[in-house]
Amino acid sequence: KVAIKGIERELICPACKELFTHPLILPCQHNICHKCMKEILFAFEDSFGDGGSESSNQSSPRIKISSASVDRIDRTSRSGIKRNSLTPRSTLFPCPGCQRDIDLGERGMNGLFRNFTLETIVERYRQAARAAIAILCDFCKPPPQESTKSCLDCSASYCNECFKIHHPWGTVKAQHEYVGPTTNFRPKILMCPEHEMERVNMYCEICRRPVCHLCKLGGCHANHRVTTMNSAYKTLKEKLTKDIDYLISKESQVKAHITQLDLLLKETECNSERAKEEASQSFEKLFHVLEEKKTAAVMAIEASKNLRLEKLQTQIEEYQGLLENNGLVGYAQEVLKETDPSCFVQTAKQLHVRIQKATESLKSFQPAAAATFEDFVVDITKQEEILDVLSFISNGIEIPEINEERSKMYNKALISWECPGKTDLADTYVLKYQKLNREEDFVTWEEVKVCGKSKVITGLDVDSSYVFRVQGVKGSVCSPWSREVVLRMPPAPVFSFLFDDKCGYNSEHLLLNPRRTSVESRAGFPLLLGSERMQVGCYITLDYIIGDTGIAKGKHFWAFRVEAYSYLVKVGVVSSNKMQKLFHNAHDMTSPRYDQDSGHDSGSEDAFDSSQPFTLVTLGMKKFFIPTTPVAPKDPANRILPLPSCLGICLDCDKGRVGFYDAGRMKCLYECEVDCSGIMYPAFALMGGAAVHLEEAITDKYEEYNDDI
Repeated sequence: KVAIKGIERELICPACKELFTHPLILPCQHNICHKCMKEILFAFEDSFGDGGSESSNQSSPRIKISSASVDRIDRTSRSGIKRNSLTPRSTLFPCPGCQRDIDLGERGMNGLFRNFTLETIVERYRQAARAAIAILCDFCKPPPQESTKSCLDCSASYCNECFKIHHPWGTVKAQHEYVGPTTNFRPKILMCPEHEMERVNMYCEICRRPVCHLCKLGGCHANHRVTTMNSAYKTLKEKLTKDIDYLISKESQVKAHITQLDLLLKETECNSERAKEEASQSFEKLFHVLEEKKTAAVMAIEASKNLRLEKLQTQIEEYQGLLENNGLVGYAQEVLKETDPSCFVQTAKQLHVRIQKATESLKSFQPAAAATFEDFVVDITKQEEILDVLSFISNGIEIPEINEERSKMYNKALISWECPGKTDLADTYVLKYQKLNREEDFVTWEEVKVCGKSKVITGLDVDSSYVFRVQGVKGSVCSPWSREVVLRMPPAPVFSFLFDDKCGYNSEHLLLNPRRTSVESRAGFPLLLGSERMQVGCYITLDYIIGDTGIAKGKHFWAFRVEAYSYLVKVGVVSSNKMQKLFHNAHDMTSPRYDQDSGHDSGSEDAFDSSQPFTLVTLGMKKFFIPTTPVAPKDPANRILPLPSCLGICLDCDKGRVGFYDAGRMKCLYECEVDCSGIMYPAFALMGGAAVHLEEAITDKYEEYNDDI
């Protein structure tokens, strides 16, 4: 008998939270019910068909998929994974136990082993739980008798009499293997899921799973190190026995740790209540300060109101006195009735002064007090910023800083940060970002929890600016927020292409890398031999290369980097209608270049000469040359800009315009019209020593790479 009390948690399926039923072993070595596995895969397929996780959650009331798993399924379905008929189908889903993405390969569930050992232990647990419930004989006439044994070959239970009848002596059935009463029947031989007719007889030490001889001969385990099943059985059993004996020998130590953990539980409860009380007191202090400030502000406004009302009321009374038969005017009218000159003069002199003042105030009317209270507006901008970053004491957690040089906005956003002191005490980081929208007064922050120091963010809008900030988190303690950094997405969706190694590619002068993402101009003997034949004029040769994908409509953006040592590089677009002319003129080694200009950037006028088959701008010697146009600066020095570390081109076929950008800041350096009547291709021209590297699209591997750095 095996002690089974206290092991319930090991027998619970992480998906349905019930006892395992026909458990399967996943590649991550976790177990899951056969039925739960099917329901997860059905939910996963529904998420692809419906584009959401709602159907995934409601497709089965039995399975309880965690919100994190649902989010991962949704994220996988939204990624738009497409496979053609020639691509092997692979099933990718998050393991309910560890949340790792599990790839079941082409065979799906059929490639998983059934965990018979775990199934047997679960059956023992069930039998112990229902010890009072007997297993009845499957062959007795009603009423059935209690079974006394179960046949593993027949997969049935028998009482003593029925067993003798169905397993008579001297027959083949008499040799069947039987055990005590059970409802758990498993095959006597474990078969290979890859080769269903073959039994497993070896153990792959690399994949850590049983395999058959066909798997070793020509299957996916051909080059793996394998051992015999008996050897693996003995080795693993010895290791497991040794580890179990060690744990049992440390039982007193385990109990001591449990006691310590129990004390920590109680201490955590007490400390949390104390921390809540201290936090409440801190906020009560803030409330008290705010109440005092509020009371003072309200009292100041009330005092100002009373003073203004008093002044305005006095002014009203003064002006009412100017009315006929009322106040000052009425009094003056009575004085005019005086006939005695001496008495009249005595009174009228002072009265006349008052009348004059009233007349002047009437001509230049000005209210005695203003009705607005603009001077009493409370400015809480700084206080809001301070309260926004209000957090617990950092306890040494440094404020992270977003590294703008390593951060990148392209098809996705790659945000990287680092700690100035090179000490990383934070367990995780919280990255917040929001879109800068001047039309909306309030925009919510999006929040992402990150374990490393970089994060790839998807779903951002093109031609939009976003503000980012990050903070470190260690337990319940947070660092202040970092300085906010504003980054801008490209002006159009990213256009992906490679350098074309067929159309017009000159392998003598240009060198492509195997991935066709970089091209280098080699100034070798062909250039020297061509120059040697020229005695007069200006000799120049440009080697052109285009992208392998064209653009027919819409607005697109692509970026690239030009090496700082590059002497002369031209970048832009070329139409398919004029591509033949482009490559026909590109390598004329015998004729001198037409004399338009003797300057280095003279080729920049080519973009506006209708006879030229392309629209290009000139780069070189760490400079960006703005082409000569009527609106361009006349001074050549003002047409020369520093060469950005990363350049971008935005082509709008619908409007017939092409723009050249500083891709690091997404700032337009120059824009012009272009004829988009044909298929447009990215075009590059190099001369002398030069190199161009296409910017790679951001993937999740960027995140792993930055974390490694």
